[in-house]
Amino acid sequence: MEGIVIKSTGSWFTVMQNNGSKINCKLKGQFRIKGIKTTNPVAVGDKVEFIHVRDKSTGLIIRIFERKNHIIRRSTKLSKLSHIIASNIDQAVLIVTHTKPRTSTGFIDRFLVTAEAYHIPAVLVINKIDLFNEEIEKYHNKFIKIYSSVGYPCYSVSALKRINLKQFAGLLKDKKSLLSGHSGVGKSALVNAIEPGLDLKTGEISKVHNKGKHTTAYAEMHKLSVGGFIIDTPGIKEFGLLDFDKSEVAERFPEMREKMHDCRFNNCTHVHEPDCAVKKAVENGTISKSRYLNYLSILDDNYFEIVDWNK
Repeated sequence: MEGIVIKSTGSWFTVMQNNGSKINCKLKGQFRIKGIKTTNPVAVGDKVEFIHVRDKSTGLIIRIFERKNHIIRRSTKLSKLSHIIASNIDQAVLIVTHTKPRTSTGFIDRFLVTAEAYHIPAVLVINKIDLFNEEIEKYHNKFIKIYSSVGYPCYSVSALKRINLKQFAGLLKDKKSLLSGHSGVGKSALVNAIEPGLDLKTGEISKVHNKGKHTTAYAEMHKLSVGGFIIDTPGIKEFGLLDFDKSEVAERFPEMREKMHDCRFNNCTHVHEPDCAVKKAVENGTISKSRYLNYLSILDDNYFEIVDWNK
């Protein structure tokens, strides 16, 4: 029998079969001794083969099909092991807000760099546009211009006022979408607005820190009535590139990737070298200064060891 893993809670995995029925499965022990350097050999989104056990009420996963992609985080601050968040993803959708709470561009660019590194198309969805004043509106317009110009689709929505929810639903239709973002940005509220039957938990905003409270304890994939699936992710605190070199970071910025071959030096870091095409593009406004500064920050802040998503 074959199916897709839609939920993982440690030793048990919920598998959705091709006919839509669900079965709880365990993993055959031999998978844990094959040198897999992750804390979870099976991840949400994996296509698996399983056999029935006992009275056919449960199953045993005997095969994990090859993944087309995956996205990971370090399992703990001190661990050298990684944790696979999800696999076989069609798009990574980052929910951001400009206010209550405000999502920093540093956070956004780290997410986009990671999606680029794992070859997952990324989309930005800006929620809570009903809270905009004139100043935030100006910032929003500049934000859209920067990110859409380098190839990232941007959607402006409001879960509370139900603004542009048809476009949001259309974005998710017939795709496996990883949804992520800081707690408090309205990720669950947006999904509930287009798919009320899911009834995902929503979190209140802390009045002290103006940040949301984590409401998701594990990754889970939900089927949408419009077609497709959404993968709801836990509040991820540590998230970074593993097994990547710093020299590759510029390649994960599409606008830098386009210019970097015009630099004088093949190994240009785009930091201090003369005749750097990337720095020239920043100076003349072709490349956003904020994006470039975030690039420098990624190089400097030990990003490849660990990234604190709460910054």
